[in-house]
Amino acid sequence: MEKIIGWWSGGITSAVACNLGIELYGKENVRIIFIDTMNEDLDTYRFMADCEKWYGIEIEIIKSEKFNSIEDVWIKYKALNNASGAVCSSTLKRNVRETWQKDNEWKHQIFGFDLKESKRALGMTLNHPKVKAIYPLMMYGLNKKDCINIVQDAGLKIPKAYEMGYLNNNCLGEHFGCVQGGIGYWQKIKID
Repeated sequence: MEKIIGWWSGGITSAVACNLGIELYGKENVRIIFIDTMNEDLDTYRFMADCEKWYGIEIEIIKSEKFNSIEDVWIKYKALNNASGAVCSSTLKRNVRETWQKDNEWKHQIFGFDLKESKRALGMTLNHPKVKAIYPLMMYGLNKKDCINIVQDAGLKIPKAYEMGYLNNNCLGEHFGCVQGGIGYWQKIKID
């Protein structure tokens, strides 16, 4: 059997989706991969180590070979956001994943889209059919709150970002937050 790839983002939903993938296909058939943007909160790496123990397999780390930071991306493209979204996200995540896909063999890829992200899943499936995406959270009817409960029931501490009241665990490195965040997000960043 070719490998099933689980994309682990550092957040709750991808953590549970990867675990479900392991339960469905067996840990010998699953590779869990984290794309490091180099702008992650340090607690993300603690959560990664906890998830590795939970899964019983190592989470592989890949990153951009062209850029060393999100600032490098912003300077190169002279932008934070464009019509396609955050340039750092597309460059440091999507492009890295797409390059990895070309150089590796896999049967399907697991994404942690929950019930509220059905449009995102539909877009991935229709616009990128070669990805052969599967969505375990949607298959099981799980939302983010369910995922938090699953992680806590497994004895894991949730990432610090969720404890602080953020909806995601994205790019809370020591210098920046996520440039895709809205006004409420940035007001909270300023307070914190």
